[in-house]
Amino acid sequence: MLLRLPTSVSEAQEYMTEGAVPIGGATLVWATWQRDGFPDRAMSLRELPEANTIEPEALGAAVVLSRIDDRVPEVLRRAAAGVGTGAVRRTATVGGNIVGSTLRCLLPAALVLDARAVILEPEGVTETDLAEVLAKRHLLLSLRWRTPVTSNYVKAAAEPGGPSPLVVAAALHRVDDGRTLLRVAVRSEDEVFSESAECHGDTDTDTDTEDILRTLRNSSLGRLPAPAGELVGRQVTDLLARAADR
Repeated sequence: MLLRLPTSVSEAQEYMTEGAVPIGGATLVWATWQRDGFPDRAMSLRELPEANTIEPEALGAAVVLSRIDDRVPEVLRRAAAGVGTGAVRRTATVGGNIVGSTLRCLLPAALVLDARAVILEPEGVTETDLAEVLAKRHLLLSLRWRTPVTSNYVKAAAEPGGPSPLVVAAALHRVDDGRTLLRVAVRSEDEVFSESAECHGDTDTDTDTEDILRTLRNSSLGRLPAPAGELVGRQVTDLLARAADR
């Protein structure tokens, strides 16, 4: 197998046209290749500057999960810290987790940040939404978002070898017209659900919280199993209380 390590976008485009297979951190594809055979050409973005950025509103696809720190929002930092073991986090990449994994532990965090995906195609670099990236398995260069007011993330305990652990991510945003918007994403049994609710800013914070939770229960999140619904309620209540204290 010939491994390409582009140092520029133009080089990466060239290797794409050659048919090089993106490998991320190779934590997910290596066993498959050992079983089914290795591709003739592969490509890693670990030397590409555009794929290695870590900023308050951007994260490169080639960044390994162990490098994600407090430069990014809490929800994304905690999601990365909860993936696998330390050895896995030192190898697995952002792009591999979101595009190449079925678990996609970072996806709920990216969704509540309303992140946009910067992708590389043979024709050049463009920006799109995460749904298109997942559907078409684009080559991800980076994620970009706007800093939330606050955010949180929790992964429930799970039995080894059992179903994927329940994940709840939430973030509160100021939007352009001055409104405040809550985004919530849940991974339950390998499916990801995402909803939003407007915060009215009532003087009675408890009333506002109840209104928001009612809105979420009337959305797709209302069809989740009871333990997931309870965890959503706790995370949303905690997030809104934190925002009220600021």
